[in-house]
Amino acid sequence: MIRILLAEDQGMVRGALASLLGLEPDLEVVAQVASGSDVLEKALEVRPDVALLDIEMPGMDGLRAARELRSHLPACKTVILTTFGRPGYLRRAMEAGASAFLVKDGPAADLAVTIRRVLKGERVIDPTLAAAALHAGPNPLSARECDVLSAAGDGSTVADIARRLFLSEGTVRNYLLSAIGKTGARNRIEAAQAAEANGWLTADS
Repeated sequence: MIRILLAEDQGMVRGALASLLGLEPDLEVVAQVASGSDVLEKALEVRPDVALLDIEMPGMDGLRAARELRSHLPACKTVILTTFGRPGYLRRAMEAGASAFLVKDGPAADLAVTIRRVLKGERVIDPTLAAAALHAGPNPLSARECDVLSAAGDGSTVADIARRLFLSEGTVRNYLLSAIGKTGARNRIEAAQAAEANGWLTADS
């Protein structure tokens, strides 16, 4: 029996996934959590074979949770599930040690098949997203540029961003100009949107 930990913050989605997996004769959901911060503690308690992690969860995102699992419970395989098929997410998921990356709107039958495949040591990636990641290339933004763009995404002024990030206004302007150039955008709002669309602005960028 393959033991599964399911981490998903939306209760209805979590319940549906658990019910779906429960129909498989060789799969058992042994734990469910709604926050990324609870993943490692629960995994150490129940020792799952596979952890299914949503990317966007409160407390800690699925990418950081995957890193923690790799460090503290390396025998547990990680499958990332996301609503957002962004190339940057896929790249960082692989860097975090994930064995699989699936978009939630894919065929339901693929999930059980993927779990079995990763237990055999295979890596499973949504093919459309894999092609997009190769086309997009690596994140061109520095960590500080990502921080500034994230802060700028809600329309904050340069002064607001500077206060929030403990930077000078001139430094913030320099980071914004650099990020705009790297993303090929016309302004900081477009740059933030482009970076978000590519999955470059999540935690631990």
